[in-house]
Amino acid sequence: MSKTPSKPRSASNPSSPARASAGSSEGGRRPTGGEPAGQAPLPRRWSSRLKMELVLRLLRGESLDALSRETKQAASRISQWRDDFLAGGEQAMKVQTGPDQSTHEAERRSLQAKIGEITMDNELLYQRCAKLEAGLPPARRRSKR
Repeated sequence: MSKTPSKPRSASNPSSPARASAGSSEGGRRPTGGEPAGQAPLPRRWSSRLKMELVLRLLRGESLDALSRETKQAASRISQWRDDFLAGGEQAMKVQTGPDQSTHEAERRSLQAKIGEITMDNELLYQRCAKLEAGLPPARRRSKR
């Protein structure tokens, strides 16, 4: 049985392991993880605005799997963003806040304080009236010295 000499593997030989593992850009398929042509790169940090836009797309009916593949975010993470978004909306519906609400709250506190002052003044006047009707002299005041 005679061995036939094999050709040395080189860069020009397509079956070469060196070429297959080099990941060169000479034809063939696009490497995994590359951005599709025409799309902007994905953000490294997702701002609240970007998360909200993604959640709104999900709520409008886009597939969770498709959004997960497109954004390279785990479906569980996107689901958590959706749940947080909906919980925040529910909380916002419970409490009425805003510029009008805060001014009304300040005005209400001011009016309550005024009612408290007037109530105390009335109680003091009633006490003075009761003493005068009983014939007692008014209370002596201290000098300011």
